[in-house]
Amino acid sequence: MDLVHALYYGIIEGITEFLPISSTGHLMLAAKLFGAADSEFTKTFEIVIQLGAILAVVVLYPKRLLVDRASMIRIIAGFLPTAVIGLIFYKLVKTYLFGNIPVVLASLFFGGIALIIFERYMKTRSAPRERTITDLSLKESALIGTMQAIAIVPGVSRSAATVIGGMFFGLSRAEAVEFSFLLAVPTMAAATGLDLLKNYHLFTKDDAAALLVGFVVSFAVALASIKWLLSFVRTHTFTPFGVYRIIIAFLGAWFLLD
Repeated sequence: MDLVHALYYGIIEGITEFLPISSTGHLMLAAKLFGAADSEFTKTFEIVIQLGAILAVVVLYPKRLLVDRASMIRIIAGFLPTAVIGLIFYKLVKTYLFGNIPVVLASLFFGGIALIIFERYMKTRSAPRERTITDLSLKESALIGTMQAIAIVPGVSRSAATVIGGMFFGLSRAEAVEFSFLLAVPTMAAATGLDLLKNYHLFTKDDAAALLVGFVVSFAVALASIKWLLSFVRTHTFTPFGVYRIIIAFLGAWFLLD
């Protein structure tokens, strides 16, 4: 992979990782559009550069991740179901679903519909006191983590799954988004570590340079993306993201499917 394409991937990853539109799905669509080979390196690259975006969360939320015990316990409770499910289905997902464009497009489409329906449901729901992350029980945190695990299917969106789960259990829109950020740290760190452990032998020195570019760019862009999303959700719903997902699914089917 050349450095220009690594730069493009880093930008796409940084923008999409925390928006409820599936960073993995967008990276796969970009790979198809760029004509990248459907190789083990490409699949691993798409996983590893997500760690750059996750580092942005560590920089922005060090206290909640490393000092706030109540938040840390709930992050761990949310991470454990994802870890177990991810380990069980890792080989299946990477072998059959990564690089599978029809699966990505279907996930984007139905995920978009789900977001729109969920927002309509939230409008009909009585408005209880909005909760914070530390108000969640460990069981609720684990259930949100279980929803996050659905995102092992490319195109589903880890962010969308956790935000929907958080809001369903009464988190404010901003708190649900922040919990999604925080849950991403152990989840993506574990996913990246597992993939590197299994596939480090595939990388050459040139590949390492591409990974570094993608990592650094995704980190820088993710910092801006996180701040934008937090500002956006204060006055908007997630419906525009649902509409966007449906449009991208149709465009992807039009241009990328034979």
